[in-house]
Amino acid sequence: MNVKIITDSACDLPDDIISKYDIDVLPLIVYMNDKEYKDNVDVKPAELFKYMREGGIAKTAQATYESIDIMFRKYVDCGKPCIYIAFSSELSGTYQTAKIVEQDIKEEYPDFDLTVIDSKAASLGFGLIVYLSALTAEDGASKEEVIDRILYCKKHMEHIFTVDDLEYLYRGGRVSKTAAVIGSVLHIKPILDVEDGKLIPVEKVRGRKKSINRMIDIVEERGDRLGEQIVAINHADDMETALKVKAKLEEKFGIKEFVIRDVGCAIGAHSGPGTLSIFFLNKLN
Repeated sequence: MNVKIITDSACDLPDDIISKYDIDVLPLIVYMNDKEYKDNVDVKPAELFKYMREGGIAKTAQATYESIDIMFRKYVDCGKPCIYIAFSSELSGTYQTAKIVEQDIKEEYPDFDLTVIDSKAASLGFGLIVYLSALTAEDGASKEEVIDRILYCKKHMEHIFTVDDLEYLYRGGRVSKTAAVIGSVLHIKPILDVEDGKLIPVEKVRGRKKSINRMIDIVEERGDRLGEQIVAINHADDMETALKVKAKLEEKFGIKEFVIRDVGCAIGAHSGPGTLSIFFLNKLN
């Protein structure tokens, strides 16, 4: 590759893709029982969701200045341009910190070719942006061409997801306690989206089966040439449902290539067990 791709663990990309395309991943921080863990390094999703189902409250923190500084400095003399694609600035302070680190390092090493980009995305929507940029870089594209690809994908990436229990979004400050209680009583399964990096409610549906069917309808309404895309699905400890959704998408839209992974700890700590998401482009170039 002519370009080095760096990202953070909120992208939720599978380890095989990270390894194949030599993507360097900065772990975000997860707290369980007040103990600090590095996302996908010290703690895996299955451990987190077991902890949460047993009543544990997980918290997260952005990457520190020091950890970002160490990551970037590894590539000062690598001889190729570097691009760091960051978790949405609307959901984490990691991007802002990375911009400060970028400025400080460039004062010391003015020839260091590093660009920091706000993905305005989360989870595998963010991951698809990273993956598609890595595919572009592997094809021998220039840094400018890779950046153009990133900017296009972030503009057109759709995040459609539902959660199984509003209590976890309440704990993370995303919904009110009243909404969480009413949602639980009425079996409300909200469908949400990410727009310009922010979490946006789309619809409220009663029952998980109906919410998943409605998600597939939204994919049809918003998707473009879905059979030609790489579509991502992630789940929070519910592979069975993820595979059922994959089968429906294959049958309905002729989609041939998927990325499927469990929700990472940095995201799952807020969305909780049972989260299910579909990610795709609303305009394919």
